[in-house]
Amino acid sequence: MTNTMTTSKATHSVTGPLLSVQNVTKTFPGPRKTRNPVINDVSLDLAPGEFVSVIGPSGCGKSTLFQILAGLLRPDEGSVTYHGDATRGPYSAYMPQKDLLLPWLTAQDNAALGLTLGGMSKADARKKVADLLGTFRLDGYADAYPFELSGGMRQRVALLRTMVLQRPILLLDEPFGALDYLTRTELQIWLSQICAELGQSTILITHDVPEALMLSDRVYVLSNRPAEVRMVLEQPEPRPRTLDFMETEAFTHNERTLLAELTQSAARPAGVS
Repeated sequence: MTNTMTTSKATHSVTGPLLSVQNVTKTFPGPRKTRNPVINDVSLDLAPGEFVSVIGPSGCGKSTLFQILAGLLRPDEGSVTYHGDATRGPYSAYMPQKDLLLPWLTAQDNAALGLTLGGMSKADARKKVADLLGTFRLDGYADAYPFELSGGMRQRVALLRTMVLQRPILLLDEPFGALDYLTRTELQIWLSQICAELGQSTILITHDVPEALMLSDRVYVLSNRPAEVRMVLEQPEPRPRTLDFMETEAFTHNERTLLAELTQSAARPAGVS
């Protein structure tokens, strides 16, 4: 089936980062008029077509960072710019941890929901989704309801719902965390292929070190809360990657490096070297 989806890589000529996060800090109200720091001086970049992962200890502030990237929260300090512009326009599509499929809608109508809510006619939205069902390995399941789908298929429907919006940047918040090991591995390989084929610029939050290494051009390691960037690991190996990559010396070395840094980051407060 011909793929009808395009991305910013194909439609924009960009010099410099597509998305730039510079010195972002975020606090929330604490008891007795105090402020609870969650993110401290975080910077990261995403170039067109890149896949970047963010990992860190549980509760360190990764999801708060994603809400800032998605425009759902404003930082107290610092900036988030798209093509150098601080606009809060719809430059990203955000997929949360849970698939959030509506049980009374079919797979096709769930996947089309974002388009119809954005003003597209139901007929046009269903047609656009139908053209991509094969790409997302959902042929034959357009009329299936969520309870009739496996966990992996539900996640592919949710990912289709996110990607069919054709936003330049895809934000994925632990999309495979609740799946079994085999299904998760299958979807990681598939996601690596589809993002590379489409040139989709992506930022992923994950607790899974092998997943980050399998998918990413670059991995940012965050400290314990308040989150600071403790390490930036570059991966020059070409994407998409196969399971054979997990047997390479580069993968093994990077896995040990990230696990060591994560263990140290979880054991020490931010601001301590």
